[in-house]
Amino acid sequence: MNLAPHTWLSSPKPNLSFFHSLLKSHNETHSPKSALLLFRHLLQSNLKPNDLTFSLLLKSFTSIPLNEKLEANQIHTHLLKSGFDQFVYISTALLDFYMKLGCVHSARNLFDHMLDRDIVSWNALICGCSRNGYDVDALEIFVQMLREGFSPLQTTLVGLVPSCGRREFVFQGRSIHGFGIKTGIDLDSQVKNALTYMYAKSGDLEAAELLFEELEDKSVVSWNTMIGAYAGNGFFNESMLVFKRMVEQKVEVNPVTIMSLLPANISPELIHCYAIKTGLINNGSVVTSLVCLYAKCGSTELAELLYWSFPQKNLVSLTAIISSYAEKGNMDLVVECFSRMQQLDMKLDSVAMVSILHGITDPSHMSIGIALHGYALKNGLDTHNLVSNGLISMYFKFNDIEAAISLFYEMPEKPLISWNSVISGCVQAGRASDAMKFFCQMKMFGLSPDTITVASLLTGCSQLGYLRLGERLHNYILRNNLEVEDFVGTSLIDMYTKCGSILLAERVFKSIREPCVATWNTMISGYSWYGLEHNALNCYSKMREQGLEPDRITFLGVLAACIHGGLLHEGKKHFQIMTEEFGMVPNLQHCACMVGLLGRAGLFEEALLFIKNMESEPDSAVWGALLNACCIHQEIKLGECLAKKLYLLDYKNCGLYVLMSNLYAATNRWNDAAKMREIMKDIGGDGTSGVSQIEVITSSREMDPDLYQEFLQF
Repeated sequence: MNLAPHTWLSSPKPNLSFFHSLLKSHNETHSPKSALLLFRHLLQSNLKPNDLTFSLLLKSFTSIPLNEKLEANQIHTHLLKSGFDQFVYISTALLDFYMKLGCVHSARNLFDHMLDRDIVSWNALICGCSRNGYDVDALEIFVQMLREGFSPLQTTLVGLVPSCGRREFVFQGRSIHGFGIKTGIDLDSQVKNALTYMYAKSGDLEAAELLFEELEDKSVVSWNTMIGAYAGNGFFNESMLVFKRMVEQKVEVNPVTIMSLLPANISPELIHCYAIKTGLINNGSVVTSLVCLYAKCGSTELAELLYWSFPQKNLVSLTAIISSYAEKGNMDLVVECFSRMQQLDMKLDSVAMVSILHGITDPSHMSIGIALHGYALKNGLDTHNLVSNGLISMYFKFNDIEAAISLFYEMPEKPLISWNSVISGCVQAGRASDAMKFFCQMKMFGLSPDTITVASLLTGCSQLGYLRLGERLHNYILRNNLEVEDFVGTSLIDMYTKCGSILLAERVFKSIREPCVATWNTMISGYSWYGLEHNALNCYSKMREQGLEPDRITFLGVLAACIHGGLLHEGKKHFQIMTEEFGMVPNLQHCACMVGLLGRAGLFEEALLFIKNMESEPDSAVWGALLNACCIHQEIKLGECLAKKLYLLDYKNCGLYVLMSNLYAATNRWNDAAKMREIMKDIGGDGTSGVSQIEVITSSREMDPDLYQEFLQF
């Protein structure tokens, strides 16, 4: 087809009919770029295109890349100049072309200026809005079409019905179904397939199944729709049963069948084997889907092997592979895949970029993150909010606060998700006051916080001890009917607990209908901090009664409660439950709790034996727990031995010198106690001062008083 322009030029007397025959051949081979080149040669030859010319030209754009808005505008200009925009079918074809490019507003503007419209024009507009996610517009246009006296066809409903797949449009979808029954359009198999898909997408599988069974002549599209309906809603067994029925009825499977089975929780190897058996493994969409499935299941090596064995390469598959390696933290293979992508002249898109950025968690990979930032700047990806947010999160992760904030201020548009990124990042970096400042700025921009904003701010209040601000946020949650479940409820309980109000924390906890494990953990830990060990253990028992399985954090809270209450037997019992019943390997924090529990009970030999049998090397927390017990029981000899171990592990740990000073003071060795304090001062510590926090703004390190008052108006 590259020779077509030369054929045109070499023709002795090029005419319009000759051009049309060439253009028809281009349409058969789906070569839109060559068609455009031919059109330019036609104009250079001083031939005037007619309505058939533009019709054939627009038909050639079925596979044009979705970034060719310039070509669409140029063709539109030629239509206006030549007057052929008055032909309804020509304008409709251009409208459809705009919709395929995603230029919905341009398409709508073209439609509004059409002097004549037919049902095909309405269908193109409705289907285009639906396909581009403008569901409300599609429904409104359908109503407008009916008011103007146009009778919908089967294709109208097929284009419109997918817009009603969202749960909030269930009523509208059922109304359209009723309209189809009333007019008899619903008898068409394509309409039934579309309605089946709509009900399945909205979660009404009973209605979808009823429509499916009503179909007398079930096409492969019908079977695929039902397989995907069950698989997409988590009914994997039912999905496989429908697939078996399809095979038994000798309906020929196609690539969509394979892709419909992918969400059905089936082993990718089985689907891969079936694709090979049916010959569908040569289909690019099937290969891409299998590569993505292998990568999602963690079999990244198999995904890469399949990808490189297929001659056609695409960005979707390679993005899935890169994302999988990044998720595992294997940045060396990420860099290798990225290099191959460069060799294939592919460029990272925003999705691939964010996937890699999320995988950069090791400080040693910071240089890769900075290099990707440079790549984003060079290729214009930094203009995508998704990428900017990923970069902000990365810089916060590595404590480069200034770079993250600078990047945020450089963003031309700052949606709520970006404000959430910077607020959450400041809180996680221990700069809760800055988070509060950003929140006040966000309000000045007219944005309202969502649950993520509120949860981050509540964590900031926990860090600063700002009970009044936390209460304001709680009031906002109640006023705006925000869901007090999962992370918001957990953040509220944590805030009240750390700000000194266990009763309010308890009240919030009781208001949550179905607390998740994290919420139970927060309440158990809260009771432990307040020395309410029996409340903590009762809370744990109630959690088990609800059928929830505890995790490692649960047992940390339970063991802490046992330490505070001196409940030795309870602590031993729950440690045994953790290791034997739930098969959890205790980490160093759990071990430190057990050592502290045994030491406080005066069981030093048992505590030392426990440390000896630990699978991990004991750290300063484990030895420190035993040293603290020595202070309680005035075990001076053992305490001095432990102090030597702690000194070798971390000689700058001020807690070591405080504990030893207390131990010497308890045994009236005042000179030794004073020496410990002097040593601590020499290494830069000061064990003479304590900190009590109350909610009074006096320090420049904290929030500005004026800003604090502004926050209180929230």
